[in-house]
Amino acid sequence: ITDPDTAYAGAEDAAIFKTTDGGKTWKELSGLRNAKSQLWQPGAGGMGVHTILLDPKNEKRIYVAISAGGCFRTDDGGKTWKPITRGLKSPYELPDPDAEVGHCVHRIALHPSRPDALFMQKHWDVLRTDNAGEQWNEVSGNLPTDFGFPIDVNFNEPETIYVVPITSDSLHYPPEGKLRVYRSKTGGNDWEPLTKGLPQKDCYVNVLRDAMAVDSLDSCGVYFGTTGGQVYCSPDGGNSWSAIVRDLPAVYSVEVQTLK
Repeated sequence: ITDPDTAYAGAEDAAIFKTTDGGKTWKELSGLRNAKSQLWQPGAGGMGVHTILLDPKNEKRIYVAISAGGCFRTDDGGKTWKPITRGLKSPYELPDPDAEVGHCVHRIALHPSRPDALFMQKHWDVLRTDNAGEQWNEVSGNLPTDFGFPIDVNFNEPETIYVVPITSDSLHYPPEGKLRVYRSKTGGNDWEPLTKGLPQKDCYVNVLRDAMAVDSLDSCGVYFGTTGGQVYCSPDGGNSWSAIVRDLPAVYSVEVQTLK
């Protein structure tokens, strides 16, 4: 957004609002509710618009994710929306393999240089699309589990992505109690565990969907917070980590601003 008075807000249950006067007044982009909203169902965390991504090359294009509604795109500034879920499979929640809506999308991310390429962490599965959501392909590859919440993209490397695998939808902690961020430098499928500086035993915390962020420094910094109250920072794209703080309440969101 180039206009400092324009902002978007996601709400529960599952609506998106826009302001053009710095927040004095808000207007719902009600077209989203016409995208088969009668079939949306709340996930465990409610039914809200939790992710809003603006296409930096096309001001009319916006992506949103809803748990558990799915992923949607507008190409006309929010007047009309379409589900973009082809390729998503949710056999545990949706018996219809071709269901357009109802998928429990946990998070989506993109790199500003390639807004047609998006990455998704779903309730199960990590996926990517290279055509603005028209077709998704699974890229979970060699992850120890494909359940998780956050996903993010290295600011300087559009094919480098980060996820935090969690044991399952009933066991919200890392596999074997080892806190590991996984990085793919190939846009998915081939993943490496990043462990240096992270606890590798008896770590039973979760990392929630909004609790990971990256900065735009030359050596991209990566940050995440846990439900145990720790916030970790990697100044070198994930190669090494250190705790910024260890004794906060559960961390729900991490945001980063790069000052140059």
